[in-house]
Amino acid sequence: LSNTVELAEELFHSDLRHISTDSDSEVLLNILAHEISRRGENEPSPDTFFDAVESTFKRCEGSINVVSIITDYGLLAFRDKLGIRPLSIGSRNNKGGGKDYMVSSESCAFASSSYEFERDVKPGEAIFISFDGEIYSRICAEDASLNPCLFEYVYFARPDSIIDGVSVYQARQLMGEKLAEKIRQEIPDEDIEVIIPIPESSITSGTKVARTLNKDLAYGFVKNRYVGRTFIMPEQNLRKESVRRKLNPISDEFKDKKVLLVDDSIVRGTTMKQIVSMCYKAGASKVSVASAAAEVKYPNVYGIDMAAKKDLIASSMTKDEIKEFLGCDHLVYQSLEDMVQSVMELNPDIDDVEKSIFDGKYPTNISTEYLENLEKIRG
Repeated sequence: LSNTVELAEELFHSDLRHISTDSDSEVLLNILAHEISRRGENEPSPDTFFDAVESTFKRCEGSINVVSIITDYGLLAFRDKLGIRPLSIGSRNNKGGGKDYMVSSESCAFASSSYEFERDVKPGEAIFISFDGEIYSRICAEDASLNPCLFEYVYFARPDSIIDGVSVYQARQLMGEKLAEKIRQEIPDEDIEVIIPIPESSITSGTKVARTLNKDLAYGFVKNRYVGRTFIMPEQNLRKESVRRKLNPISDEFKDKKVLLVDDSIVRGTTMKQIVSMCYKAGASKVSVASAAAEVKYPNVYGIDMAAKKDLIASSMTKDEIKEFLGCDHLVYQSLEDMVQSVMELNPDIDDVEKSIFDGKYPTNISTEYLENLEKIRG
């Protein structure tokens, strides 16, 4: 939510509800609960819940996906009118001859639970599933359009997921193919002997880069899967220590070789700087870096606790300055246009992609005051 402060005040003074944390999720669920209860129906129907969702959409700004249980009635799920974050529904036949339903942010969750993917929840759509197994749906927002987050396809989603009709795996392959063409233009062929993707979200695009350039592919890092995402960790010393614990180089893949590292993105740059240093220590003669994403220059306001703008390396440094900071021999960024095309050509029905971290254009009402306050919180 981007109007959490205003909504919290409304809840306290007008709706007479107490908020005990600074979580926007608590605010959102209280808004929804209030909108349901104020209708005063002893036996609420699906339309009661849909009307409440419609009112919730009118009050809330930002990107919101909700999956909730309405006690004694059923499951209520809804997706904001821009469809920024993914939400999908699956089903399976049960022993009673009916259907069980499951709602998930990623389609890959269905197969592992013996469910079949049915469809994506539409932007602005609410779905109610009663405990009797009946399913109802309604579009509850005006001017809905499909604008999925571009960074989901680059980094966050699992490659075996399909989001809004787009295979994440195929999108990353296309990004790798387009990135390879940029690498051809910017890095001399003799400066690349082996291509090493940084595990794990870069493996798909990195593999495609190697195939397109007809270069050797090596998995030169062993990943500790029990260390979390380093780019969202708030403290530099914690991020640095986590990188050391998260990745361990296999020296045989680096010794006396000209290495091209492919990563999904470069956010702060401190992680990649450490990785480049690890490559040289492992014996690499040259280290080049290619990012499957364009330069990340602006803060995310739609549910990703990313760094403050001042900590985003591309917001204050030129490409040459970033290359010098990383300590690499060459640096290549994917173009934003190629990223967008990699997604849009797989589903022409997508209206646009949400790409504000790359171009600073927020599709919802984001004020300068909000961004300044966010900078203070994250900084």
